[in-house]
Amino acid sequence: MKNLEYLFLLLALMAEIFGTVGGFGSSVFFVPVANIYFDFQTVLGITALFHVASNLSKIAMFKKGIDKKLITYIGIPAVAFVIIGGIIAKYLNEYILEIFLGVFLIGLSLLFLIKKGLILKPNKREALLGGTFSGLFAGILGTGGAIRGLTMAAFNLEKNAFIATSAIIDFFVDFSRSVVYFLNGFITMEVLIYIPFLIVISIVGTYLGKLLLKRISQETFKKLSLYLILIIGISTFVSALLRFK
Repeated sequence: MKNLEYLFLLLALMAEIFGTVGGFGSSVFFVPVANIYFDFQTVLGITALFHVASNLSKIAMFKKGIDKKLITYIGIPAVAFVIIGGIIAKYLNEYILEIFLGVFLIGLSLLFLIKKGLILKPNKREALLGGTFSGLFAGILGTGGAIRGLTMAAFNLEKNAFIATSAIIDFFVDFSRSVVYFLNGFITMEVLIYIPFLIVISIVGTYLGKLLLKRISQETFKKLSLYLILIIGISTFVSALLRFK
């Protein structure tokens, strides 16, 4: 394993810590990082497998007060549409996917930074729509946790319950898209070599994120995370445009 690949594992750890504390999920950071080292279809495959382990870690460490109703309202459409998104991703050019990812990250970060008090109504309709769009974006771009997070925030869950409920939904989403990506040929031996390391990273990163949550305001960290997402989004977008054929 080369030094550059060790750096990838270190960046994956940082993505897990930031994703846990910021409340957006690690994929919003991990996908752009992995995109530096792999083609975009491989990125989708490795992200899904990494997130399965990551979500199991979060469920174990933040298991109090899980909201079963939200799991149903958000989780079922999320799983259904992540499968649709995963199928669509097979037919899209990887450079187009990278450009979409950059635009998505830029738009997402600016939305949260400008509309600081943005909330959705805590009802069934918004939950179903949030689950649908989070699943679709997760399937196509590899990340949709922020949309689900925005939806769940409307229901004002306690912090541990929020993370655990989100992780359970995300687990089924990522397990489902892992199957689709495998059938698409996105999960290769090159990816599987990294999985043992990423499992350890998911556990360590979640634990460190939990410790940080006790010392730092989630709102403060979320703002820092948003600026980082904006920078990553601009970098991803510009890089994809420069390489677009």
